[in-house]
Amino acid sequence: MSKAALEGMDAFLQVFIDALREAIGGEPTPETMGELNADQMTLLCWDTLHTEVMDGGFIQLIHNGYGPFIFKNPFAKALNKMWGMRELSKMIYEVHTLWLKHRETLEADCTDDEFMALFEQHPEFDDYDDRFIENEEQWTEQIAHYVDEHLDRFARVV
Repeated sequence: MSKAALEGMDAFLQVFIDALREAIGGEPTPETMGELNADQMTLLCWDTLHTEVMDGGFIQLIHNGYGPFIFKNPFAKALNKMWGMRELSKMIYEVHTLWLKHRETLEADCTDDEFMALFEQHPEFDDYDDRFIENEEQWTEQIAHYVDEHLDRFARVV
């Protein structure tokens, strides 16, 4: 796949992500999550997952406080049942298990040095980070196709 095509998909998705975030005033909260349908919420979860994991892996995602947002919502279930993304869904369930096991340590306040040490202390996340990066283009493409095929679930045409 060409880089330009991927940037096109990223830009396409970003239009919807930006509009959703603007509509709810930024990050989803328990109050604003009720304003979104399941597909919109799934897209915002994907955006958070994608941004955090591509920047610093699952350890960063968890340390930055997004564990509950990703693992306590029916995100993985929606990816599998509604969006047909079984492989990504399965990986999220697997990382969820690691999150439950290590969340206290990973979510604790710490210095930058202590944060960097978390990566050495928890190598069990490395394979998941690698797998995410290896599949990111394919998953972005699948999500862009899903959004394109279900535009009415993501936007209103006025």
